[in-house]
Amino acid sequence: MGLLLLTALAGGFGGVARFLVDTAVASRSKLSIPLGTIVVNATACLLLGLLTGYALAHDGAASYRAVLGVGFLGGYSTFSTASVEGARLLRQGRSLAAVVHGGGMLLVSIAASTIGLVVGAL
Repeated sequence: MGLLLLTALAGGFGGVARFLVDTAVASRSKLSIPLGTIVVNATACLLLGLLTGYALAHDGAASYRAVLGVGFLGGYSTFSTASVEGARLLRQGRSLAAVVHGGGMLLVSIAASTIGLVVGAL
């Protein structure tokens, strides 16, 4: 199977995984912000950091990075949904919730990707 096809299939599985994780978190969350999207994006950043750190430290891992990073994690992460949710919160007059949602996701995602890069390179 070609790398392109594997990457596309992995993207589909990533989209399914995103739906399952987001739904599971959202159904248990009592917060007024969309926590599922934050969890999905934070875990995507952590996993992409781990994968990138590993691929940079180990020769021959480029195909894994393409299939898993571009494919699976590209389908799994959902920053476009986060933007729509932030805009929705603003339109509802919930400016503080929008700032907490967007800013919190940004900080958590940067921290997760940094941790992933460091740990993945070990």
